[in-house]
Formats: sequence, structure tokens, C-alpha cells
Amino acid sequence: MAVDVKGGPVELLLQQLADAEFGRTGRRSFFEYRDTGLSAATGGNYRAQVMRATDVMDTTGWHYHVADVQFVYILKGWVELQFAETGTVRLNAGDSINIPGNMPHNEIRASDELEILEISVPAKMGTVPCAVPANFKS
Repeated sequence: MAVDVKGGPVELLLQQLADAEFGRTGRRSFFEYRDTGLSAATGGNYRAQVMRATDVMDTTGWHYHVADVQFVYILKGWVELQFAETGTVRLNAGDSINIPGNMPHNEIRASDELEILEISVPAKMGTVPCAVPANFKS
């Protein structure tokens, strides 16, 4: 038996690609989501999911997440995000970003083949729409 960082028991989690299923179970209609099972295995402490583009991406609008961690790793393709302090950032395959909780951002464009791994703490993070930040550098 393994023990997670919060002291609770954790069981071995194995999900092979051949057994993985994508579905429209997440917060965006233009993505399909693959749950890796990490949330259930850690009692909701952590989530790891794979997201892939399925349709023409609409801008998400400015929003922030109620979470301790939102880590994104680009597996395929690219995505463009906006942040107040940096303006527009383009992330390509192999790039990663950690978006701190409560940090406003906006996803504005993505390639048709976009596929990302997203890790969040806690597993269930809230999404809150917000206004364009006053200090946004377009």
C-alpha cells in the first residue's frame, strides 16, 4: 500500500490507453475528456485528465479557477491563453504551465489536434467567470 502526501491510503492506479475512454464530461463543449481515475484513487485530492479538441474552439471568456494547482502539459498541438500580466501566450507540444488558483485567464485559440494533460488540486476545481482584468495587456 502506498500513502499519499495527506496521509491517507492510496491504491495502485493503472489505466492503459487501450482501456481509456473519452467523453464530453467536462466544462467545455469543444473538448472531450479522459478521466485517468486519479480523483477516485486519491479521495478527490488530485485529478489528472486528458483533454482533446473535438470542434472549433470558442473563447472561454475570462475566468479563474478555485483550486490550489492547475498544471497543464501540452501533448499535441497548441493553445493560446491570455493573462493580465503577460498578454497572449502560445503553448506548443512539450510546453507546460501552472496557472495559480484565482488567476484570471482566457483561452482564445487552439489547434484542431490539441491534446493536453491537466492536473488539478483539489480534483474538483471551481470555474468562475470574471471581467477582463484592468491591467490586461492585449
